[in-house]
Amino acid sequence: MKLDILAIGSHPDDVELGCSGTLYKEIKAGKKVGIIDLTRGELGTRGTAETRDKESDDAAKILGVHLRENMAFADGFFVNDKKHQLQLIKVIRKYKPEIVLCNAIEDRHIDHAKGSQLVSDACFLSGLLKIDTKCDDFDDCWQDPWRPKQVYHYMQWKNIEPDIVVDISNEIDKKMEAVLAYKTQFYNPNSDEPETLISSKNFTDSVRYRARDLGRLVGVEYAEGFTTERYPAVNSIFDLK
Repeated sequence: MKLDILAIGSHPDDVELGCSGTLYKEIKAGKKVGIIDLTRGELGTRGTAETRDKESDDAAKILGVHLRENMAFADGFFVNDKKHQLQLIKVIRKYKPEIVLCNAIEDRHIDHAKGSQLVSDACFLSGLLKIDTKCDDFDDCWQDPWRPKQVYHYMQWKNIEPDIVVDISNEIDKKMEAVLAYKTQFYNPNSDEPETLISSKNFTDSVRYRARDLGRLVGVEYAEGFTTERYPAVNSIFDLK
């Protein structure tokens, strides 16, 4: 299946927190959208890898994405090296996304910056003709090179200045529903699990009020922000809102 957008996160729930409003908006517009999680989030304080698997499946169904896969890299310990790049290159060449959305370039969790650079490097290397990768199903099937047209980085823990914002005023409720599918991770006053920074009510509330503040800055109700790796271009100055 060829995808229009491939969203990649270091952990299950990264994509939901960072860009699920944008994904849902494009799905409604008829775009093919997939999600790749690099790890199962097995080092997370709350829940288990198994509960995160179930929660990520539930969130994918809420958003209506066309596929979701997990690379099963080691949470906390994966690195940006040839082995991991080649595994990701195979995925990029398999689904041929026009746009890739991935982790913030700099953030509190070390996996976010690592995942961001790994994805960015793999997207570039995927376009090189002399890197050979095989199709999954056939020993004699070789993949063609593919380089996404754009790589955008969504916002995470840190408040950063976005280069572009997407109006998600009509998608904010679905975004919050997808985020809250991670029942072990976020605010639950009846939970017996240890408290973490992201399990606080303040954090859950911040997902909505960050989107509202970004919306305020561009004259809409809610928005998601992204940074770019190169200058965004438009056909006409009037294309900008």
